Amino acid sequence: MAIADLPDLTELADFLRDAFAWGGEVGVAPGPRGALGRIWRVESDTGRYALKEIFFDPPAAAVIEAEVVLVRRAAAAGVRAPASHPDRLGHHLLRGPGGTCLRLFDWVSARPADPASRRTPGQVGELLARLHRSTRHASTEPDGSTPDRWYDSVPSEDEFAPALDSGAPWVPRLAARLALLPELRGIVKPVDPARTLLCHRDLHPGNVLADEAGALVVFDWDNVGPADPARELAKALFDWWSDPALDAYAMRAAYVSYLRSGGPARITSPDDFAMLVAEGHNFLRKQLSVLLDDSALAEHRAWAEQEIDESLRIMPTPGQLAEVLDLLARIA
Repeated sequence: MAIADLPDLTELADFLRDAFAWGGEVGVAPGPRGALGRIWRVESDTGRYALKEIFFDPPAAAVIEAEVVLVRRAAAAGVRAPASHPDRLGHHLLRGPGGTCLRLFDWVSARPADPASRRTPGQVGELLARLHRSTRHASTEPDGSTPDRWYDSVPSEDEFAPALDSGAPWVPRLAARLALLPELRGIVKPVDPARTLLCHRDLHPGNVLADEAGALVVFDWDNVGPADPARELAKALFDWWSDPALDAYAMRAAYVSYLRSGGPARITSPDDFAMLVAEGHNFLRKQLSVLLDDSALAEHRAWAEQEIDESLRIMPTPGQLAEVLDLLARIA
């Protein structure tokens, strides 16, 4: 049962008071949601917190441990991120009322950063450089398994067949995008484990917000794992500056800032866009499956429809990748 299904939030407040050994009143109010979770604002006698409700598979203990360490290292390098709080037993992941998966973080007042601002490319480039400088080599997922193929393997055309047969209004747009898939698949190769660092792997604008002073804050570290930093950098550039239109010169400014800030990655090959292409198509396939699942909650299906529209709008074309690569590869 999701938190939203409860008749009131009293049970949740009582649960939190006991789990974190708080005294006095505990207040819970709804906050923003994303594709994989929702935030609830919590106030207790010890302060204000962000309670994250995880909709689908929660992160494994090894992932949370790696995340906590990476956030600590990134913070030492000047990267702002909300700290994760364990309960009184030391657990960072809790099973709340109705079996919901919950995590507690510092509350940070933040707003969307403006990609069109002249300041933003420099900030994003410096942020990525600080993250990549502060991390460590990692050739496996935090639990010791092989790197997740979500980031370097593209779904087959057959996996999109149910969506193409659905009769939905966006089917022609999907078909047009899938027509480019064979060419895009050619750049998606398994990542070289000698090049991988422990990375955030989801640095789109929804996860990098601005605080009240305009400084960037990184949220949602649930996908921490191994990635080629050049691939993470290339993906972030498109995530930030491809909607509503490709802004190659903002990408260039962010890349220059990354290099000047000591970032270790270099974008020199079509392979560097593999994570962008693989993750984009896998995410689209996942949202299509949620939308077409009659057993899924209406809330999740409505959100998936929004994500599908955005994915179809911003999915890169081979021509766009070539244009950006040509521009960036000429930067020393």
